[in-house]
Amino acid sequence: LLSLFPGTDVGVTGGGTNKENAAAVTPVTAQPLLLTPEPWNLLVTQTPAKEKAKEGETVVLNCHLNSPQHPSLTNMMVKWYKEDEKGQMDLLEKNVTSLPNNSRISMSGDLSQGDVSLIILNVTTSDHGIYFCEVTLPDGKVVTGDGTKLRIRRPLGLFGIEESIGTIIGVVAAGIGGIVVLIVVLTPQLRRCILCMRQESRQ
Repeated sequence: LLSLFPGTDVGVTGGGTNKENAAAVTPVTAQPLLLTPEPWNLLVTQTPAKEKAKEGETVVLNCHLNSPQHPSLTNMMVKWYKEDEKGQMDLLEKNVTSLPNNSRISMSGDLSQGDVSLIILNVTTSDHGIYFCEVTLPDGKVVTGDGTKLRIRRPLGLFGIEESIGTIIGVVAAGIGGIVVLIVVLTPQLRRCILCMRQESRQ
């Protein structure tokens, strides 16, 4: 009989781990925190989270910066942008309006006081969307607010009655009108019934 593996001795080489390399890990010494420069800790606060306005009104979207370590805020770069179903649109960059020929939108606050609020004059339905206040720090770090959702309502009628109120008034008026018609139609029949009842009681 021939051997299936002629002249081969299967030898297992020892896979001993190199304990010297495993032990040669250099310990990392922690850097003292006091020696590192203190990072910017900027808080960008947008209030309120939701805002409503009617067409033609002026809207102020509040945004405030708070940086306890660095009280001077004048060297910040402020940007406002809007997100809606069409995508993202930059409204204000480097503290000035970035939209051409648009004087309706500007920064209304005082940057040195940390107020970088946005003002929109004569709002239209196209101004609806979510507005974000974004601040770029001198070290390049970008901090963005949580956003403010702006809804624009369209006034109707001579006195600016809103659609919802107009609908409610219409429904109530229709209801009252229907009741009046029922009263007018049913009153003669009610009288006849009352007369019939009186005659029957007499008999």
